[in-house]
Parts: sequence; structure tokens; C-alpha cells
Amino acid sequence: MNLKEILQNLNIKELNPMQQKMMDVATNNEDIMLLSPTGSGKTLGFLVHALQKIKSQNKGVQLLIIVPSRELGLQIEDVLKQMRTGWKTSFVYGGHDKKVEINSLAQAPEILIGTPGRLVFHLQNKNFDLNTVHTLVLDEFDKILEFGFEEQVSQLIASLSQLQKRILTSATSMDVLPKFIGNKPPKILNFLNENQSQPKIEFRKILCAPEEKVETLFKLICKVGNQRTLVFCNHREAVDRISKLLEEHRIYHETFHGGMEQDERERALLKFRNESVRILITTDLAARGLDIPEVASIIHYQLPPKEDAFVHRNGRTARMNAEGTAYLMMTEDENYPFLEKRITETSLEENYPLPVPTEFETLYISAGKKDKVNKVDIVGFLLKKGELDKNDVGRIEVKDYTSYAAIKRSKIKNALNKLSKEKLKGKKVKMEVAY
Repeated sequence: MNLKEILQNLNIKELNPMQQKMMDVATNNEDIMLLSPTGSGKTLGFLVHALQKIKSQNKGVQLLIIVPSRELGLQIEDVLKQMRTGWKTSFVYGGHDKKVEINSLAQAPEILIGTPGRLVFHLQNKNFDLNTVHTLVLDEFDKILEFGFEEQVSQLIASLSQLQKRILTSATSMDVLPKFIGNKPPKILNFLNENQSQPKIEFRKILCAPEEKVETLFKLICKVGNQRTLVFCNHREAVDRISKLLEEHRIYHETFHGGMEQDERERALLKFRNESVRILITTDLAARGLDIPEVASIIHYQLPPKEDAFVHRNGRTARMNAEGTAYLMMTEDENYPFLEKRITETSLEENYPLPVPTEFETLYISAGKKDKVNKVDIVGFLLKKGELDKNDVGRIEVKDYTSYAAIKRSKIKNALNKLSKEKLKGKKVKMEVAY
């Protein structure tokens, strides 16, 4: 593994202290528990450690990464692609086409990422062999337990006959470890209280009566809405209620919660990433393990009952030494033991202008990696056939069978008219604005 090349591919000058420590202890055979805040770079930390164990002369799956959610797995897969390690990687998860996964597993990857249930499915159907796995990563292992995956993970670990190393990661510490971890206690690398990892968050309290809460939130969104903002709710019903309010005022936004179909959730995150929308209203499903960029503001429309959820929510802002603001919407009577006693109160003015429309919209294209289409193909197609300037095109994401490109709002309709008569790599494709 050439670390210098990997850092260049990731556009990173050097590893942070936590990642460097993981690199330094990679030669040890002991199990590792990495505790580090959300947004501190844990994914790269455990990857630079685990990838050193992979040997080109060995066949079969060597590194197994178990994740609690599809979104977290996609994030890890994306980091591995950017690293350009040369190792084949497959990701299996519930809701994905099983035939596509079976085909991907036919020639065993060196690295396998998966959610517990889907991994058990493939194991039971003998679509891969776990006897070649020597390194196991349980990413966000506390979330794996919280989601009730202990039985499936226990079954998977029991099938790892050649396992040599376990790596567990979490943004919160645990007093009691689950039995499937084994009898040998892991070496704990605790970066939760490291100064360099502490996010620089300014907390602001906004007091309002329950009957005024939605109206107060609307004012707050207007105040900060031109920045990338996450609005956290405890229940999906609140997410949908707020979304309806913003729709009435024609404020561009997206929603994200467990009641949505997976393709809807993926599209919402994609549009948030490419700045087709700057406001994402969500439950704690978006508190961690998602591939979303730095956000400037966190709004707690409803505060969570537990401190760890509060910490994870705030971890979406002020990442990697940046700064952010967390707004706490509360009544006079509300009291949470995990909050500082003195939090600056912010009052809102009567009138703020509506957030300005975002610069980009998202273009959907019905072709992807399986059609031999890549980002370079799409850029050339948009510039040459759509007569767009390179500054008119933003972030492009290519999936297995679909692609999405951020296009300036002022140019997208004209571009669609021109592109409707053209073929992409000799194939007629469907294109439309992704709503």
C-alpha cells in the first residue's frame, strides 16, 4: 500500500493524529477499538490500518467490513474508490438487486462491505466464502447493536475460521462489549477527548412556545437557509409536517427518514451533496454514517432524549477543524441533563427574506457504470451536445444504472431540449430534472 499515492488521490496532505496512530499500530496483531468523534476521519483511519493486511497472492475475501446502514457502506465504498487501492471491492445491502450482487461476488473481491442481513443471505446461499477473511471491521458497532443486528453479526463472526484481527469503531464509548467480540479485550484508541478532534460548535438556544414552534422554525430557516443546514426531528411525522410548510413557501429542500424508499433517500442525499438543495430535514437516521458534505448549521427542532444522539447530530457540522452553529429550539420548561447550563439565547426578528433559490438543479440520466458510462463521458456529453460551459456543470455522480449531474438552473431547460435529440455513447437515454 503506497500511502503517498493514496493521500494524493484523496487530495489530503497528511494523516491526522488519529489516522496516523492507526497506521502506526497496524503491524500489531491485537484487536483494536477506535473511539473517535463523528467527522474525525474514522473511515480512512481504519482503512489505512486494515489495507496493510491484504496480500495480492491470497485469493478470496480478505477484509470484511460490516456496517449498520446502507448509507455508511456507500460512504466507505466511495472512500475506497477515491483511494484507488487496486483491490476489488463489493458492497451488498438490503434493497439492492441480488443478481447484481451475486455476479459481483462470482469473482471474489478482496474487500467485502455489507449490512448484516444481506451478508447472512449471501452466506447461507454460498455466494461467498468467509474462510479466507483474516480482518474484520465492525464500523459504528454500537449502532449495529442498537439496530438489533447482534444475532446476524454473531452468525457471521462464527463463520470466520481464519480471523486474525478485529477492528471496532464508534463515536461513543461502551462500558460492556457484546459477547461476539470474543474473550480477548481489544486495545482501545480513544480520541473522543482529543483537543484536535473537538468540533468548534457555537450553541444557540431559541425559546418558543409549543404552538409557535413551526412558525419559529420557519423564521430560523429563513435566517440561515442560504447555508447548508440540517434540521433534526425525533419523528418522521415532524419531518413531513415541516416539509409541507416549506413546500407552501416554495423553499427548496429535501427530506430523509426511514419511512422513505431507498432510492428516494439516496436522491435526497445526492441533491444535498450537489447543492441542488441546502436544507435537509431529517430524523436521527442522518446523524452519522452518511456521505454528506460539511454543513454550516444544525437545527434541533426536537432535541433527542439521549446525549449520544445529540453528540452525533452535532458531529455533522464543524468537521475537520471547521466551525459550525447548532440551534436548540426549546420551551422554557424543557431541561436536558446533557446540555450546558448556560447557552446563549438568540431571538429572531419578525421578518427575514426567503432563502434564495439554489444555483443548481439535478439532471437525471438513465445510464451508469454498467452501461460503460463514466464522469468524463457525461461531462463531454453535456458540454458538446448540451452546449453548456464547464462552469454550468457541478457535481456528477455515476451509479450502476443511473447518473446525476448538477446543472445551473438558468441553463438546464435549454440543455435538456438540445440533449433530448442526442445519444450518450451511441445509446438513447432518458433525461429529466430529478425532483
